[in-house]
Amino acid sequence: MDLAVAAAAFGLVGLGELPDKTMFANLLLATRGRPLAVWWGSAAAFAVHVAIAVAVGAAVVVLVPRRALDVATGAVLIGAAFWAWRSRGEPGGAPPEPATGSGPRVGLRAGAVVWLAEWGDLTQVLTADLAARTHHPWSVAAGALAALWAVAALAVVSGSRLLARLPVRRLRSLTAGVLCLLGAIAVAAAAGA
Repeated sequence: MDLAVAAAAFGLVGLGELPDKTMFANLLLATRGRPLAVWWGSAAAFAVHVAIAVAVGAAVVVLVPRRALDVATGAVLIGAAFWAWRSRGEPGGAPPEPATGSGPRVGLRAGAVVWLAEWGDLTQVLTADLAARTHHPWSVAAGALAALWAVAALAVVSGSRLLARLPVRRLRSLTAGVLCLLGAIAVAAAAGA
């Protein structure tokens, strides 16, 4: 386990997930359902998505030459930066209706929401990219999963108070800036290789 890689994955994925639609969905689901059940359902869905992303990233390393990977990484990160900047005024879209009912039902509903919402999401793509670039899939998986679980915990604990205080517009702008910088570094690495 490379702790530096895990820490980098935690920071990048956490930053990308904070203004994300699944965070707002968890927040809303937890305002009317059992927060722990919402977290468990989300945590399980995030674990499956991280496993898929890391497996894809590890396979890409074997199949794609390093220079092509750097160019593709740069393009994906710059595209993700543009997407984050462009959507900075939106709080992640309309979340689903609040969950009500028993703990298992709330957990299953939260898991289903996260499972569907995370396909092709910025953090899933970022996790796959980090696994491909670092050659440390276990470290990336640990860092990314810890970040996703932490953001989900923050959402379910904070409830509706977080919506009133979170500067979503600034957070998305910061995310866009960091991703753009990382994309430029990847493109520069491809040009220098």
